[in-house]
Amino acid sequence: MDEAETRATLAGIAHEAGGGTVRLRPVTEPDLAMLRRFATEPGLIGLDWAGYRDPGAPARRHAEDGHLGERDGRLIVQVDPEQAAAGFVSYRSGIYGGRAPYWEIGIALLPEWRGRGVGWRAQALLCDYLFAHTPAQRIQAGTHAENVAEQRSLEKAGFQFEGVVRACEFRAGAWRDGHLYSRLRDDPSPL
Repeated sequence: MDEAETRATLAGIAHEAGGGTVRLRPVTEPDLAMLRRFATEPGLIGLDWAGYRDPGAPARRHAEDGHLGERDGRLIVQVDPEQAAAGFVSYRSGIYGGRAPYWEIGIALLPEWRGRGVGWRAQALLCDYLFAHTPAQRIQAGTHAENVAEQRSLEKAGFQFEGVVRACEFRAGAWRDGHLYSRLRDDPSPL
């Protein structure tokens, strides 16, 4: 795919509002430094910090498939006109009852981009992208019970609260509850 085709493909994965555009795009070599930071800087990923991770993993994954696997992947959240990489969204597949495929999504934004309306737009864009290019009926996302900002972000992105998942995560020396949200194919997109 040449540069013009790539730009045309990515133009459909963007949302413009208030003079700025949030765009999802594939991971590129310069983005690997940011992904290494999320793996090695305590607290940068917020409540999701689960200890140090392999700083070489992002480069190996990039060499393998550009972070665009069939069962999981990552896309960079870019904010224009700055053309700044604000963080990334991720997706991984799951199956309910052996027949019902779904996606579980996540997001990690750099601190300077949090609270600016980037996250909910990126998550809504990712849902629209996955519904357009895969047959999944359901997309779900989990968040920490104390992460009220992410709960609001998911609701703005068209997700509905489903309930509390008890003791689903081991973090900071204790088992913690999580909140589960979902968006179905027939739910309206907020974009």
